[in-house]
Amino acid sequence: MIDDRVAIDAGSLATSVSDAQRENIRDVLLTHAHLDHIAGLPLFIDDLFANLDEPVRVHARREVIEVLERDVFNWAVYPRFSELRNANGPVLEYREIGANDEFGVAHLKIRSVDVNHKVTSSGFVVEHDDKSIALSGDTAEMDAFWELINETEGLSALLIECAFPNDLGDLADISHHLTPDRLARELDKFRNKDCPVYVVNLKPMYREMIIAEIRSLRLSSVEILEVGRIYEF
Repeated sequence: MIDDRVAIDAGSLATSVSDAQRENIRDVLLTHAHLDHIAGLPLFIDDLFANLDEPVRVHARREVIEVLERDVFNWAVYPRFSELRNANGPVLEYREIGANDEFGVAHLKIRSVDVNHKVTSSGFVVEHDDKSIALSGDTAEMDAFWELINETEGLSALLIECAFPNDLGDLADISHHLTPDRLARELDKFRNKDCPVYVVNLKPMYREMIIAEIRSLRLSSVEILEVGRIYEF
């Protein structure tokens, strides 16, 4: 969640936002279409349906939009909100983004870049005024992402995934995720050694194990993102 206005992914969007955030959020930026990143989107729109005076705008790659329309908003699983209107007009609007694109979302400037996941997935650099943050989304080893953020000035924070402990390296391979050891190798590609790095998307089952392994590596400027904490960059 950025500035209580823009949601990055929507896995828990319907249940984790405050009342004020629910009233403000009308832009959702999706990294990819896996269920843990989109599950809250149908419920979020459903909850707001009658009261929306502008559509919820979903910013996503074409492949992600196709999955949403085919497999989620397909009338069998959930109503196709893109075809529905309330008294004020449309309730869902798709904004297609490109693989390496630059576009606006609310008050933010976004740059997208391909990352290395099992399905079409994007990382983002999010900019406002003279500050920016980078988010990897779900990914395994990558190069284009590092090229983009290494040339980004004023980077205030990097959020990067680490889903599995080292013992599950084979599973990380199959599902295209990082482990602590692989995270360390990826961070060697990051030239801004003073930029704070926040590790996200830890699998709950292995959270404490992953945290212990990351801490044992003594990586400079790296900490675990605290869920529910407000960060100012």
